[in-house]
Amino acid sequence: MTYQEAVNWMFNQFPVYQNQGKSAYKEDLSNTIKLANYLNNPENKFKSIHVGGTNGKGSTSHMIASILQEAGYKVGLYTSPHLKSFAERIRINGQEIPEEHVLDFVINHKSFFEKHQLSFFEMTVGMAFDFFAKEKVDIAVIEVGLGGRLDSTNIITPEISVITNIGLDHVQILGNTLEKIAFEKAGIIKSNVPVVIGEKQLKIEQVFMLKAKKLNAEIIFASETIKEEYNTDLLGSYQKHNSKTAICVIQKLKHFEVNSENIKSGLLNVKNNTGLRGRWEVLNESPKIICDTAHNKEGLMYVLKQLRKEKFEKLHIVLGVVSDKNLDEILPMFPKNARYYFSKPNIPRGLSSEILKKESENHNLFGQSYDSVLKAYDQAVKKSSSKDLVFVGGSTFTVAEIL
Repeated sequence: MTYQEAVNWMFNQFPVYQNQGKSAYKEDLSNTIKLANYLNNPENKFKSIHVGGTNGKGSTSHMIASILQEAGYKVGLYTSPHLKSFAERIRINGQEIPEEHVLDFVINHKSFFEKHQLSFFEMTVGMAFDFFAKEKVDIAVIEVGLGGRLDSTNIITPEISVITNIGLDHVQILGNTLEKIAFEKAGIIKSNVPVVIGEKQLKIEQVFMLKAKKLNAEIIFASETIKEEYNTDLLGSYQKHNSKTAICVIQKLKHFEVNSENIKSGLLNVKNNTGLRGRWEVLNESPKIICDTAHNKEGLMYVLKQLRKEKFEKLHIVLGVVSDKNLDEILPMFPKNARYYFSKPNIPRGLSSEILKKESENHNLFGQSYDSVLKAYDQAVKKSSSKDLVFVGGSTFTVAEIL
């Protein structure tokens, strides 16, 4: 078995959420607990920070990791999904997990995975925790995959729990109200472990406050606690919320020495330190090409607001979404003065470009459909002048294909 065969086996053997959606979601932690016990509970062998939320949890996780790296610590980082390579999900000080480690892990434990029918995500979480334990990281920043309460990462007892914000995403799994989603996200709050909430949202703050009180967990709202603003190399205007959350986490973290210079340099070197991509990333200047992985109402609100501030002669938008997206909620947000290149992300959950085109026309968004993201992107670039702007977005998977 080669590395690529091992990764393909993990993807294909059992349902994986990013391909299949709701049918891949398991509603308990029993398999993860079985795997952790089998691996001698690696999650107990390193300190951790647990980061959940609807939007910004990936950026916030990378910011926290970058700051801790600048302070001289050996920092594990577990995130999902990946953009280009599976190994992006598991890093130490920005370096991806070696291919031979992935291969050995699959070969050595394949029979256990098969016997217990572990999901792709359960296997990946086990691999990350095992790697961080063996490499003796000082601390690992662990991003929640989906939800919180029943997410495979939720077997850790972190130094701090983090919930960036709450929005209506994955409603078919987590619930169709902010309160229901907040309840699922609040599931990562642990007894006597401080919890940092990125943004105070009046409609749901009580969900977090009641859960924190019940578990005797100190609760801190970053949006009300952190007043100073730091610059960051992540260009999206929405990153100011994430940077405040990251700073608040660092300030509440005990037993780690981090000074203000570490915070400043960490926020200015997130991409270099951690390898983060796809967040308001400028790929070209003439024509200007920007991509962003925002894919729900709350995330797109910030991104499209920033897009409206850009200067250009014509706007070209390469758009691709997944099939469980609420189009009537997000399409009205997109600018009508743009030429659209509708595409289908190359995963089973990708929505047909023809359906996307038809639905978009109902909201006065017009353009052509293409059977792949790359074809749509190539045409957008080809039809752009040097003073035009090309924006690529709608899904993490759309952005992944053009990076």
